[in-house]
Amino acid sequence: MQKFKIPFLFAGIIIGTSLVLAKIGFTRDQILSTAIFLMIIGGTLFYWPFRVTFAFAGIAALLATRLLDVPHVIEHAGLDIILFLVGMMCLIGHLEEKHFFEYLIAKVVDRIGHRAHLLIAVLMIFSMISAALVDEVTSILFMMATTFHLTKRYQVNPIPFLLMIVFATNIGSSATAVGNPIGVMIALRGQLSFTDFLRWATPLSILTLMITIPLCFLIFRKEITHLAKQMKKEKNESETELAHVHFRKKDIAICWILFLGTILALVMHHSIEEMMGLDKNTMLLGVSLLAGSIAIFLNAQTARDFFMKRVDWWTLTFFMALFASVGTLKYTGVTEQVARGMISLAGGNPTLLLITFTGAISLLTGFMDNVLAVATFIPILSDIEKSGIFVYPFWWGMLFGGTLYGNLTVIGSTANIVAMGMLEREYKQNISFMTWLKPGFIISTITIAVALFLIYLQIPLMPGHVSG
Repeated sequence: MQKFKIPFLFAGIIIGTSLVLAKIGFTRDQILSTAIFLMIIGGTLFYWPFRVTFAFAGIAALLATRLLDVPHVIEHAGLDIILFLVGMMCLIGHLEEKHFFEYLIAKVVDRIGHRAHLLIAVLMIFSMISAALVDEVTSILFMMATTFHLTKRYQVNPIPFLLMIVFATNIGSSATAVGNPIGVMIALRGQLSFTDFLRWATPLSILTLMITIPLCFLIFRKEITHLAKQMKKEKNESETELAHVHFRKKDIAICWILFLGTILALVMHHSIEEMMGLDKNTMLLGVSLLAGSIAIFLNAQTARDFFMKRVDWWTLTFFMALFASVGTLKYTGVTEQVARGMISLAGGNPTLLLITFTGAISLLTGFMDNVLAVATFIPILSDIEKSGIFVYPFWWGMLFGGTLYGNLTVIGSTANIVAMGMLEREYKQNISFMTWLKPGFIISTITIAVALFLIYLQIPLMPGHVSG
């Protein structure tokens, strides 16, 4: 019965929104472009496996109605973001195939022993660091594998531990430009360097994780206590099964060089650009492609298969179509209308506007997915900037709204969905909406409040800010 209700709900949302927009003065083109965009978003949410189908159909409809032309499809498709992700996917794919991440996990877990609270804290910290340095999806893949290894070994309920690792992963994905696709989008569209993220995002990410760990200990205290009891039964076991995985020293050494070299080059990309007289963020893309090319070269015998297997073309194609459709909202003036509405709602007060803007991003992230939310709001921020408002803190509000509030529901971020899929595969069970929402609401709301408050306090220190 539910399947039959969805199309009517879907159509109702589009028609209802169109009527409201007509009543408040949107033009025909603005209403039509918004309706087509909602078709893409609704199709993505209600029929997730067919999201590319809806994205392609939406672009076709925009072209047919002359709301979009081929040059603007190319202009708004975000090829710089796509190429960056292609390069990083190749790098991470090589590291995964050489078991680099399992090696790191084995070394860490081996040294923890049988102390439950310390083990969970270390795993959460490791989740944050790995998400910041590689990306949230790669991080969640090997962190969930490790977590399920532990929950199976000690025969404890996996769901609370899955939630803790996911929370830490999403928080860590806010720390750098490469931790999350939205970080890449914000870095390239906001002209923010890797070092800008280290200055403005990393400290807040670390602080919010330090708040999240004791909160998780409190929320899941019964489950962690049960884990501690189970671990005491195995005091005589001195090593984990992970330690029995065979790692080739040569492969691990090459992985260390490639991994650390890429991270160092990303950190220094702004200095490299200044030294070579390049435009800002040119080498952010260049470093990713260079690392990807080395990874492909190291898999020379199976290079083509490696490239096709390790690059998630399905997701990247969806992103391109989504970015192009969002570009139409800007092209037809929809984002300008939304920006004016938000400024009017805030009464022209920059602080209230920052709170409103970040709150809107956060809610959309929790119930729509962070990539969709940020892709929608980047053009809106561009129009807010045109009104003369200082938008530098808004980029960071967007980043943390899109990552921290990704912890609210299972569809808040890609990492959440991947983790749920792994739980279903390993345990043949899933997490109900309310089971996730209760701890998710506490963690995401407290952390975004802290992050937003600290962003506000630092506004006078931000580049380009004019006091008074």
